[in-house]
Amino acid sequence: MNARFARVAAAAALAGTLGIGAASAQDTITIGELNSYKAIPAFLEPYQKGMELAVAEVNEAGGVLGRELRIVTRDDGANPGDAVRAAEELVTREGADVIAGTFLSNIGLAVSEYAKRRKVFFLASEPLTDKLTWDNGNRYTFRLRPSTYMQVAMLMDAAEASGAKRWALVYPNYEYGTSAAETFKQLLKERVPDAEIVTEQAPPLRGIDAGSVVQAIADSQPDGIFNALFAGDLSQFVREGQTRGLFDETAVVSLLTGEPEYLDPLGADTPTGWVVTGYPWSAIDTPEHAAFLAAYQDRFDTYPRLGSVVGYATIKSLAAGIEKAGSTDPEALVDAFEGLDVETPFGPITYRPSDHQSTMGAFVGHLDLVDGKGQMVDFRYVAGEDVLPAEDVVKALRPAD
Repeated sequence: MNARFARVAAAAALAGTLGIGAASAQDTITIGELNSYKAIPAFLEPYQKGMELAVAEVNEAGGVLGRELRIVTRDDGANPGDAVRAAEELVTREGADVIAGTFLSNIGLAVSEYAKRRKVFFLASEPLTDKLTWDNGNRYTFRLRPSTYMQVAMLMDAAEASGAKRWALVYPNYEYGTSAAETFKQLLKERVPDAEIVTEQAPPLRGIDAGSVVQAIADSQPDGIFNALFAGDLSQFVREGQTRGLFDETAVVSLLTGEPEYLDPLGADTPTGWVVTGYPWSAIDTPEHAAFLAAYQDRFDTYPRLGSVVGYATIKSLAAGIEKAGSTDPEALVDAFEGLDVETPFGPITYRPSDHQSTMGAFVGHLDLVDGKGQMVDFRYVAGEDVLPAEDVVKALRPAD
């Protein structure tokens, strides 16, 4: 984590607020937000900027129900137990009306269970595991980002079209990675019945031995690779794989790799030809995104990352939900969020009543080198509703509230 962000995070934690003026507590709506700021700074520094921009816009427009938004942040230590303790502190000591955030899937699940037990409204902004809205879903938890199922489904046309039959899987060994791998195996069997999985490599999160992983994959002689690594693990895997020629004759489909947080550090080492999900911020030509991009660059003098969009849409969603509910009562908020429509930089989204999953989509495209830097090219936006199972299907996956 760079020094500037360390100062910002520390100041936010000490002051307990983000993006508000001198309004008194009774004049504000308090959003308790927790996240793995120290563990995942590449994503979460832009995420915090996105939240700040959205709070400023909402408050400058008169707030919500005539009250300003106030964000109180906590670092969850990338640990489920610490996250639950942070959530409890936000609710009981800071008077949070709602809780939001989390990045890692195991953290999101822990906070979701806390929200269910305490009957507190929780908007999970980032964690991707399918369990959050399906197997472990509950009345008080909603999710913004497209899930592992949704993003894997976005890649299946490319996986099938590649003609690959011998697939190697590589993913971080925690909830997000295992969820992504299981979904890929399920959808691959449906789309390419005679395909086989020749190896699965599941290194620990932020602890990959890239040489051993690449060698194990090469030894299995795949003609296709499904990758779900991200951040530093991804960079090490890519560079080691490039050195050994692992990707030269192998189709690769990859979750998240087109996000600037992970693509930019690769620079000239970006592997070309991979089909990825991501965020090609500089080439999206829609009015909604143009307005967001201009506001973000004007405020921060830098370009947005995907985290910026997620943080911004998290606050916009909460503001819209509270406005619709007419209060911050958890039961009223749940009812308001079921079917809630929200405008985001990616266009309008809806929170589905059946599984509390938003229909935010993602961009899918190929990786290429442009002026010595990695970029997504030939991309398209895939709306979340186009890859989600029907609502009657997912209802059967969720436990009774």
